[in-house]
Amino acid sequence: MKLNLAVLPGDGVGPEIITEAIKVLQSVGEVYGHNLNLQYGLIGGIAIDEQGTALSPETLKMCRESEAVLLGAVGGPKWDDPSAKIRPEDGLLGIRKSLGLFANLRPVKVFPELVDATNLKPQVIKGVDFIFIRELTGGLYFGQPKKRWQTADGWQAVDTMTYSEKEIERIMRVGFELARRRKKKLVSVDKANVLETSRLWRQVAEAVAADYPDVALEHMLVDACAMRLIQNPGHLDVVVTENTFGDILTDEASMLAGSLGMLPSASLAGVPQENTRIFGLYEPSHGSAPRRAGLNIINPIATILSAAFMLRYSFCLAAEAQAIEDAVAKMLREDYRTYDIMSEGKKEVGTKEMGDLVVARLRG
Repeated sequence: MKLNLAVLPGDGVGPEIITEAIKVLQSVGEVYGHNLNLQYGLIGGIAIDEQGTALSPETLKMCRESEAVLLGAVGGPKWDDPSAKIRPEDGLLGIRKSLGLFANLRPVKVFPELVDATNLKPQVIKGVDFIFIRELTGGLYFGQPKKRWQTADGWQAVDTMTYSEKEIERIMRVGFELARRRKKKLVSVDKANVLETSRLWRQVAEAVAADYPDVALEHMLVDACAMRLIQNPGHLDVVVTENTFGDILTDEASMLAGSLGMLPSASLAGVPQENTRIFGLYEPSHGSAPRRAGLNIINPIATILSAAFMLRYSFCLAAEAQAIEDAVAKMLREDYRTYDIMSEGKKEVGTKEMGDLVVARLRG
């Protein structure tokens, strides 16, 4: 099979982690008989520098003509001026909206070998394995009006949270479909005691639940969910939430796994069905970490696991995806660690070495 990929390394550590993910994908291709057709483009800060925009029409066209997109990370201090008219993050928001990537999947799985890599008690996080479904193209980040203005009393600003019934329904269906393949439990997160959008969110969740009588639906306020993540994360299996809440909660949840460097993500343009290929963008959950760029220390596992996600959802290559995940697990069992998950008695390796270790285990 030919795998047509658009590759957007981005800024900071993005090119380094993308290199390792591509290395792993090429090895999978050699083992299973697939060919990678790679086209590279710019996004984020480097695109601003070279093209004057965070996401050019040419890059967007390339992505549309591909079957999936693999992205590194964007941003850095160089482009952090809050008064700038163009910011690297505009590229992310733009590509999500333009490609219809409304469903962000972020799994939180605690590898047994990393139960001591967090500040939480092992008995709290042992066996934790759940997934966040974050609505990605609505809410505060896209609502209008969004502006700042000056008054006689000083500056004011407004952001608008807006959701439609259709937007809520489709993200709920993603959650229910995935819940059917897992433990048949779904938690819908909102702030229905305060926000009108959340009251609509809860209403639509109940309506969609009627189509999935085999899945148990639980409503949870966002502040209660934040506490549950620390108090009893094992209670969770599939969690569906709107854009802003999901952005915050998934970063909190990353600490359960020991590091953001362990968490992959997928942004999908459709509801996942068995044996159905879906266009998606795949990236690690972490940012560009500019201070660590070029030092060969960043953890590439999140990006490598994102590549496995890509094989599973955009190409229906479940065996190949599982092979990558098994190779990562085996490497961790053999006590190899990057700096962010390092602990006493383990073997610390760099970015390139970690990629090589996963490839070697893929090849048997």
